Amino acid sequence: MKYLVLIACLLLCVATATNAQQKHSFALSKGDFLLDGKPFQIISGEMHPARIPRAYWQQRIRMAKAMGCNTIAAYIFWNYQESAPGVFDFSTTNHDIAAFIRLCKQEGMWVLLRPGPYVCAEWDFGGLPPYLLKIPDIKVRCMDSRYMAAATRYINRLAKEVAPLQCTNGGPILMVQVENEYGSYGNDKTYIKTLRDLWVKDGINVPFYTSDGPTDFMLDAGNVDGAAIGLDSGGNDGDFATAKKHNPNVPAFSGETYPGWLTHWKEAWQRTDTSVLPELRYLLQNKRSFNLYVVHGGTNFGFTAGANAFSPTQYQPDVTSYDYDAPITEQGQPAPKYYAIRNLISQYVNHPLPEIPPAPPVIDIPAFTMQPFTSIWQQLPAPVYSPQPKPMEALGQESGFILYRTKLVGHKSGKLTITEPHDYAQVFLNGKLIDSVYRDGGNWTVTLPKTEVKDPQLDILVEGMGHINFAQYMIDHKGITDRVTLNGMTLMDWQIYNMPMGDKYISSLKKPGTADAPHDGVFFKGSFTIDATADTYLDVSNFKKGVVWVNGHNLGRLWNVGPQQRLYCPAVWLEKGTNEVVIFDLHLATEATVRGVKTLE
Repeated sequence: MKYLVLIACLLLCVATATNAQQKHSFALSKGDFLLDGKPFQIISGEMHPARIPRAYWQQRIRMAKAMGCNTIAAYIFWNYQESAPGVFDFSTTNHDIAAFIRLCKQEGMWVLLRPGPYVCAEWDFGGLPPYLLKIPDIKVRCMDSRYMAAATRYINRLAKEVAPLQCTNGGPILMVQVENEYGSYGNDKTYIKTLRDLWVKDGINVPFYTSDGPTDFMLDAGNVDGAAIGLDSGGNDGDFATAKKHNPNVPAFSGETYPGWLTHWKEAWQRTDTSVLPELRYLLQNKRSFNLYVVHGGTNFGFTAGANAFSPTQYQPDVTSYDYDAPITEQGQPAPKYYAIRNLISQYVNHPLPEIPPAPPVIDIPAFTMQPFTSIWQQLPAPVYSPQPKPMEALGQESGFILYRTKLVGHKSGKLTITEPHDYAQVFLNGKLIDSVYRDGGNWTVTLPKTEVKDPQLDILVEGMGHINFAQYMIDHKGITDRVTLNGMTLMDWQIYNMPMGDKYISSLKKPGTADAPHDGVFFKGSFTIDATADTYLDVSNFKKGVVWVNGHNLGRLWNVGPQQRLYCPAVWLEKGTNEVVIFDLHLATEATVRGVKTLE
């Protein structure tokens, strides 16, 4: 008898394994998506693995499923996967895209893959690698041979990770998007077709789709023959009629339905409440497929936040948080709109929704003091010499800070103009801060006072605040992008100090042997002790402008102009016992306190 039981168990294991690798077909009819030949309504929630600590992937996916989603849409950020030409990471921490996709399958979710090369997403340079900007005249998102060589390398490498995970191979990937909102940028149809053909050559055999605004010109420029039409967003009969007019032989769906919105520095937090419900009700009633952008936003850790600009002198950098006023908050909690959307979806699906999973625990941390430790002026690397300023990218730097130094010969006071400062510059004369210059608005001139020093030293410290990620001004070098003039005279003979402020640089900071007078550009150190790890938000409202690290992890940028005054710190980056905090502040020179709180606001 025991042998029969053993055989039965083996057969069950074989059947389970076979079912786990069951292959599926996914196809496009004129009006429907067809999963294994039957109409299938995509109810998708978008999240980005790069913005979520890997330990929380499963909880976030389960939250989307419990809200009623059957699919996860995921942007893949090229510049997060390839840090330098040919240097890829698909294995460490949340770079492991294949692991995220397999986890979606494990949780019973399908996947819409949005691999770019360009994605927008309020992410630095829209996902394109800033190393491209080392080529002074590079043209992106077109058939520029230099751009296409890099894009081809990326597609070839990513395809090795994702091709085995298509539904046709037993994985969860139903469709792959070609580029993103291309009709809002350009009209190189050869480029779009070439990208599609590259994916096909590399083994992608599931259907493709594009995403564009529901207007004739965007769909005409952005769509590729045979691809489903994603509408950003599609919320009424007119939107879908426009798509049908463009191509009546493929289904259309709302590729991005917005339950929230992005926030820039100096703005109020975007709060859309439940305004998305009428659009969702329309989509559900009419059995239209849709993707919620985003169901969960996550965080722009480090220097990954992008920026918008719609004129040559406009610049709108995104805050560190990518909470997005999404149904699932930055910390993984259900927002009020989560319950409203869950209730609405439950009325249109023919199965009970799963229980809502618990969110990670949160803690308060009593205030602790951050003491000045050293200054940027005591930690300068060896300089690069240049006749005139060069942007970061020309020197192999992609983010962080850069210092330009010269001696004033000839004119020594008057009107100093920086053309152009990207993005936030401090002007020092003989070590004293004279003024700050912010890129937005085009007011890039300051007045240098007279000095008794024979050859005054001019320092310009520039912070890059994120490469532009959307529309026509995406070629966005950081630092000083052209020249500096004083009363019209072009200043020459510069020393340039690259300071990308990577994690290794921060961990290697040492207290100098001699004290530094109170100065702008100070590093602070402090610590706190906890008995158990849990998520928290560090309230940095006593600081002015800079960057925060906890135990060597870059939490992102701070700026007292708001609205963000609290930075998300996940439990997985904390230690039971003592935790070290480092803050670099451009303007604060004296000690200040930080505390941990449980919420973003």
